[in-house]
Amino acid sequence: MSASSTGHAERARLRAAEEAAERIGTTLDARTTCTELARFVCRSLCDAATVELLPDDAVPAVAEHTAADPAAAVARATLHRVATEGRAHLLEADRGGVPAPVSVPLLAHGHLHGVLRAARADGGFTADETATLQHAARLAAVHLAHARRHAAARRTALDLQRALLAEPGRPHPNVELATRYLPAERGALVGGDWCETIRLHYGRTLLVMGDVMGHGLEAAVEMSAYRSALRYVASAELPPHRVLRQLDAVVARDDRRRPATCLLAQLDPARSIASFASAGHLPPVVFGADGSARLLAVPAGPPLGTGAGGYEIVTSALTPADTLLMFTDGLVERRGEDIDASLSRLAGLRLPAGAAPADLLDEALRRLGGRHVEDDVAVLAARIRGR
Repeated sequence: MSASSTGHAERARLRAAEEAAERIGTTLDARTTCTELARFVCRSLCDAATVELLPDDAVPAVAEHTAADPAAAVARATLHRVATEGRAHLLEADRGGVPAPVSVPLLAHGHLHGVLRAARADGGFTADETATLQHAARLAAVHLAHARRHAAARRTALDLQRALLAEPGRPHPNVELATRYLPAERGALVGGDWCETIRLHYGRTLLVMGDVMGHGLEAAVEMSAYRSALRYVASAELPPHRVLRQLDAVVARDDRRRPATCLLAQLDPARSIASFASAGHLPPVVFGADGSARLLAVPAGPPLGTGAGGYEIVTSALTPADTLLMFTDGLVERRGEDIDASLSRLAGLRLPAGAAPADLLDEALRRLGGRHVEDDVAVLAARIRGR
């Protein structure tokens, strides 16, 4: 072979390698990677290709692409032979005269992920073409390894999130309650937002809405710690502002803790009142019997974890005709919008009169677009039951 032809072959292999790097492994989805590999080899090297993966479970994932005649099927081979040889090889032709395909292992870091089979109607492959097939297969195998590690890490994170995700406790029977939690991150189960209910003596119930700074698993872990500390402090049955004061002191001792906002509402059905205290949290809303809303003016002290204290208590009437709505900022905040405008939009809602708390929550989420926001959303609706 002349020097010019050798240089031409090398340039062709380099172009093929560059194209493979651009077209294979654009996502962390294994099936997509297999499809991209099959499409790449069918563009210039073969008429039909099959990518077969070793299964993560009982059924292997298979991706196929045919460049020309669908009847140009590829002969099936056992993965055992490919794994044993660890290199490309030709398979015996089917009895029907189908051209023999070449079989290439998907090997990355010493681990076999599957096999690529490619065939074309006019015969076999040259050494350069086989080398290109092997390069594309190795590239795909590396991306498949990344995809599987990513999937395993995601499963671990979701398992931990399931362990952290706990339903609020039951309020007293004299309080009707509904809650919703919507994570912002796709595929996540829980972030830093939470709500809680704690039974107190004399028929009272403490409602809690909290929001830890940040998102994802780390915020979820912090949320769980805040939640546990709050239950412990609230067991002393102090007024809401003193609960926040003690919780702030507990959290401030550990400088590794993320700050968090928190709103407490202590319901006293016997007296038809609710007492509120806020640690940097957005104010609650009360929907009256006619479905109209009003924001409650609750002074917002410093977020928890600062050690500054300074929380105040506010008491408001709450009758069985009223529905209390507590929420995290993901429900109302929108990018580029002033928070006062966001709260005004909520206060301007007029929900169906007499709707049950669960129905009221769903309607509020629908009208505010709460299911398509960029931040976690936790929301709670409570109503005192009439005697």
